[in-house]
Amino acid sequence: MDQAIGLRNRASYSDTTQETANKNLNYDSTTTSPLRVFAITSGKGGVGKSNIVINLALAFDQMGKNVLIIDGDLGLANIDVLLGLTPKYNIHHVFEGVRTINDILLDGPGNIKIMPASSGVQELAELQDEQKLFLMEMLEVLEENIDVLLIDTGAGISDNVIYFNLAAQEKIVVITPEPTSLTDAYAMIKVLHTRYGERHFRILVNLVKDNREALNIYNQISKVADNFLDGLSLDYLGYVPKDHNLPRAVMKQQAMLHLYPDSPASQVFPTLAKRLQVTKPGKSDGNIRFFRHRLFSLG
Repeated sequence: MDQAIGLRNRASYSDTTQETANKNLNYDSTTTSPLRVFAITSGKGGVGKSNIVINLALAFDQMGKNVLIIDGDLGLANIDVLLGLTPKYNIHHVFEGVRTINDILLDGPGNIKIMPASSGVQELAELQDEQKLFLMEMLEVLEENIDVLLIDTGAGISDNVIYFNLAAQEKIVVITPEPTSLTDAYAMIKVLHTRYGERHFRILVNLVKDNREALNIYNQISKVADNFLDGLSLDYLGYVPKDHNLPRAVMKQQAMLHLYPDSPASQVFPTLAKRLQVTKPGKSDGNIRFFRHRLFSLG
């Protein structure tokens, strides 16, 4: 099917569609909590970003928050695979116009909802402007019923990765002790700062043995940023320790926080969620509606 035709067929949402979205999400439509939109990104693949998204989502869920995960690697699904889910439909079907966005939502652990990506659909590796705007419109249907939106971006600095980072109010950059992780994360931050004017980033260090090692890694990227990027704020969010239970949870296709709640890494996520909850986003940062209007003004 011509995707442009599909987009036009789905471009208008009625009140009935909104009610269906509320029902499918199982959320209280009277909620007044402001939506928090986090992009979890890295620059480099293989740093454990998707597992962080899943466990952070579960931590927010345990705090009573309504959580939606977007698998932002639209052509190579990750989140559903890590959780052992087999979606019948995914974001590709929404762009084709054969399903709405609330048709494709999956039930994750707890009360988490997941918007699954497609698998092996090359044309979704780089969204067209019409598709980007359309996705923002679809998310607006769900926005008032979500407290926390976590976007698991793809790796690298592709157009889709930049798009999702700009759509988010807050950027969490995941780094590991690997030198390539540091250089690629810096490259991501540099592009977002110099080309798009983004100034605020949180750094989360993964796969380290303790806070001392994490701070050492954070200081390395912070020092480089201070020397070469003016007006940038890199805040240390914390660290996730290397944990032998993580590969076990991956093999069992379950969230580590759910399967091994007393494991060292699992105990970090409620703390991270609370830390993010009490920290307010900058006034200049966007949200879904703001991003929709600014989408085409950025070069």
